[in-house]
Amino acid sequence: MSNIKREKLVVIGNGIAGISTVEQIIKLGGKFDITVIGQEPHPNYNRIMLSYVLEGSKTLDDIVLNDWKWYEDNQITLHTGVTVTAIDGERKVVTADNGLTVPYDRVIIATGSKPFILPVPGSDKEGVIGFRNIADCTQMLQAAKAYKKAAVIGGGLLGLEAAKGLVSLGMEVTVVHLMQDLMESQLDSMASGMLQRELERQGIRFLLGKQTMEIMGDERVTGLRFKDGDELEAELVVMAVGIRANVAAAQASGIEVNRGIVVNDYLQTSWPDVYAVGECCEHRGTCYGLVAPLFEQGQVLAKHLCGVDGLPYEGSIVSTKLKISGVDVFSAGEFMEQAEHSVIVAKDDWRKTYKKILLRDNIIVGAILFGDVSDSASLQSMIRKKTAMTEEIYHSIMGTECAGKGSGKAFSLDKMPDDEIVCGCNGVTKKAIVDAVTLQGLTTVDEIKACTGATRSCGGCKPVVEQILQSVLGDGFKTAGKQGICPCTTLDRDEIVAEISAKGLTTTKEVMHVLNFSNPEGCSKCRPAIHYYLAMLNPVTHQEERESRFVNERMNANIQKDGTYTVVPRMYGGVTTPEDLKKIADVSLKYNVKVVKVTGGQRLDLIGVKKEDLPSVWEELDMPSGYAYAKSLRTVKTCVGSQFCRFGTQDSMGMGAFLEEKFERLDFPAKFKMAVNGCPRNCAESCTKDIGIVGNDGGWEIFVGGNGGTKARLADSFCKVKTDEELIEICGALMQYYRETGKYLERTSEWVERLGLEQIRAAVLDDAKQRKELLERIELALQQVEDPWKKVLNDDKLRNTLFQDARPVGSK
Repeated sequence: MSNIKREKLVVIGNGIAGISTVEQIIKLGGKFDITVIGQEPHPNYNRIMLSYVLEGSKTLDDIVLNDWKWYEDNQITLHTGVTVTAIDGERKVVTADNGLTVPYDRVIIATGSKPFILPVPGSDKEGVIGFRNIADCTQMLQAAKAYKKAAVIGGGLLGLEAAKGLVSLGMEVTVVHLMQDLMESQLDSMASGMLQRELERQGIRFLLGKQTMEIMGDERVTGLRFKDGDELEAELVVMAVGIRANVAAAQASGIEVNRGIVVNDYLQTSWPDVYAVGECCEHRGTCYGLVAPLFEQGQVLAKHLCGVDGLPYEGSIVSTKLKISGVDVFSAGEFMEQAEHSVIVAKDDWRKTYKKILLRDNIIVGAILFGDVSDSASLQSMIRKKTAMTEEIYHSIMGTECAGKGSGKAFSLDKMPDDEIVCGCNGVTKKAIVDAVTLQGLTTVDEIKACTGATRSCGGCKPVVEQILQSVLGDGFKTAGKQGICPCTTLDRDEIVAEISAKGLTTTKEVMHVLNFSNPEGCSKCRPAIHYYLAMLNPVTHQEERESRFVNERMNANIQKDGTYTVVPRMYGGVTTPEDLKKIADVSLKYNVKVVKVTGGQRLDLIGVKKEDLPSVWEELDMPSGYAYAKSLRTVKTCVGSQFCRFGTQDSMGMGAFLEEKFERLDFPAKFKMAVNGCPRNCAESCTKDIGIVGNDGGWEIFVGGNGGTKARLADSFCKVKTDEELIEICGALMQYYRETGKYLERTSEWVERLGLEQIRAAVLDDAKQRKELLERIELALQQVEDPWKKVLNDDKLRNTLFQDARPVGSK
């Protein structure tokens, strides 16, 4: 046993900065007895992922970086829910608010920052909170259940992420910002304006140039009053106007503090053996509020503590990415042009992209990207290394051809230094990824994620990780990176479809047996996919396998969390009749329907129907199924069009009803939504539908690939047609091409980006023969469909199998 004395290292703060430094110390083989003291009652979690927790796409468990077992495995003593109050430099003891005292040889202060709360009257009212930790998220999630209107004060990075999260929770959100531009510390006016318009499309409202003077209300907030006398109603107020370094412990101990805890180039404070890292420290007059500098500081400090030679910390070139679904924004280095700058700008209103690169003496010193951030990693590296602009770099970033060189965007692994951070969320360097590939034999992004942590948070670094994999593996990349449709098989979608056709396979079990699935029963991921592919390839002969459907599709209704179901009758084009409305009302009363809700697709949800009552509800409604539960055509949303609107140029209601009636009940790879507008005013929101149709004086314009969900995407303009017949023909061919080439559960928004708009145009528009064949195949498939509600009502055996077991004893 070694007799070497292990120094006692105390880390004050259990956040990203402190624990990433500890991780580096462990990797370097540092010999310390480590104690971590954290103020929150949780293990180390990724604070920059809080916006995803707020919007509901992740939980606390999803964003934990180091679980309880990690501390135990690394023999780290962890105290949670404890606040350090003082550091005694003479006795070398750390004291906490619960009476805990811990002796130390070295101390790292990593207490982070606190949200700045505006010192205005009413800021202490109930319902006024910051956005900095899990507790803040929990308060907002609870408030969203009880209240409707929210105000977010601050139009910076954190404020916008909070606003989007609250919108996702169903709240009406207004962002109040003192300045006229959003994210003015990272974006110029052009990018800020584009960002504002995109976020407005996602449901966020803005009040810019407004100074909050008072938060109104008695005990709880009721609204804001501004300097100009205007008022805004609000039941929840989120303060996101900035952060302040958390320096309380250092200040109480007599350590030098300015805006933050003052440190030198090796992160040492004014006291010997006491260091500070992260948002709580001030280096060369700068406090950093972004994550990348924290890792860079941690690497320098870890080497210093372990006695490993390394360069001092000389400051960071900061970069910013907005973590909002469907909004890609990147900023790094200098972004506001001055007289000494040369500026390269490209703006594309159709694709909604914007690129701006700033040069000083031909050196790349800053960049802004909006809409397309694929060059963010390379630009950040160039700015950090003070790279000179060249013809090759120019043409690569601006997407133009360089004479004699082609137009590809080459990735050079050799030019990227080993210590460059690829994953800013988790501080993973290029060398860590390369070592994982070369030393451990890893071959996929998922394996890299499990081993190093790269891509496990926001996923923004995934393209660079893939490029590193490709560069290291060379010709073996494709084979190594290939993944099957699920863990049961290594075969992908195209291979399975080809095998079904070549071998004449007819059932899911047959497919799994013949193609050697590792699980002969398949799983919940592959069974529905294979069932869809079989039906798509053989619409006439395929036999329904209800057990291979998702539960909603098996029951022809959406199951709710309380075990009841939602029934949605079809309303073609969003149009109904008084007679049908009366039937809906009568049935809802008779069967004690809990809620009748108007949907975004212009239909009525009957929420809370008991399982045993479903057939009776369908029978008495005597309306077609609205397919709200299926991977099929959901709705065709319409405006009133030329029938009633003074702006209408085309009969949108008539066309919408026709398309919905023609293509209903047909299975697709994923749910499918359409909209028809009678004029370019876009009241039916065609820009966010799988197929959107906009009428004009000369005919119709067709859009494809829109999505208004968690991965929001504006539809691409596909073509313009003059007649109704052309419109129906193009839509039918488009749908069938998507049915035949889409992956199961792949929305058209992903399908368009994967195949490319030009390939789809070539198949549907340019090739008349192929378009005719696509139409013939979709017509054949349409001949086989029938209303699922009527099918159950007319099949006693099916009805009894699905619903009889649920019928209460004694009922008829």
